[in-house]
Amino acid sequence: MHLDYDERRQWRILSEKSKLIVLIGPTAAGKTKLSIELAKRFNCEIISGDSMQIYKKMDIGTAKISPAEMEGIPHHLIDIKEPYESFSVAEFQQLVREKISSIQSRGKLAMIVGGTGLYIQSVIYDYHFANAPSDSDFRKMLEERAEAEGNEAIYQELVSIDPESAKKIHPNNLRRVIRALEIFHCTGIPMSRYQQKQRQELLYDTAVIGLTMDRSYLYERINKRVNEMLERGLLNEVKLLYDSGLRDCQSIQAIGYKELYKYLDGKVSYDAAVEELKKNSRNYAKRQLTWFRNKMDVKWFDMTRIQTEHEMEKKIEEISKYIEGKLEIKSNTYK
Repeated sequence: MHLDYDERRQWRILSEKSKLIVLIGPTAAGKTKLSIELAKRFNCEIISGDSMQIYKKMDIGTAKISPAEMEGIPHHLIDIKEPYESFSVAEFQQLVREKISSIQSRGKLAMIVGGTGLYIQSVIYDYHFANAPSDSDFRKMLEERAEAEGNEAIYQELVSIDPESAKKIHPNNLRRVIRALEIFHCTGIPMSRYQQKQRQELLYDTAVIGLTMDRSYLYERINKRVNEMLERGLLNEVKLLYDSGLRDCQSIQAIGYKELYKYLDGKVSYDAAVEELKKNSRNYAKRQLTWFRNKMDVKWFDMTRIQTEHEMEKKIEEISKYIEGKLEIKSNTYK
């Protein structure tokens, strides 16, 4: 077999890449249970790909997996930050890549599981956040202006020059707002376009599994999940954060927390807050699916109305066969 230079180079790159499973999908699609079954079959350790499960004291609202549900499978990047701390995509990228290397050094396979598209995308593709230009004087000037004029004034500048990035950044996440303005200041290119110019080469030999289902069925599952969270004590969990004086933090922008904060502030009724929570959860699921379909190369599996253990077992077999073929590995046999 004769290969030209580009083909030899591509073969060498692929042969050097570490293998990685990524399990994605919208909220309430069933990722947690499936991830445990796949982890057993492929001898995996799981890395959370959720931007809010990193926070301590935020268990119910983030649908954090419980120790019992883990069934002995090691999980990483859960409960690593206090709710008042900030967390960036670049920090996530670094931590996850370190975890992947550590897991592989133990002879195991890493599996990222979650629904935060940008975070996961930053890990598996060749993104270099550190290479984005910076200007410390410009950054300091914006910080001083924010102190004098308020965060909203700075945020509105971002809305005017880069509305696409502004949609993804909360006005009170001043660090990210300033960073987006800084990139535009240094390059003349909006951050959204700058990120698109990053190389789209996979760093790992990756099998990206996506879970999807009929939208009406998914929305039904989301509404049910919200009700279950409330029954388990979501309001009390939020109230503990509220009573601790936690305000204007990145963590409190999570769905399930910001809506109930409005209720605790007396701005809306409890019923209105719950309806907003359900609506925001449904809208978020829609955005998740759009992101994954537009930004990542995903093999989708329909999970609509899988009701029995036999149906779930067949779906697990189907997904396992895909992973085996994509990564050229064999699953464990277990009963």
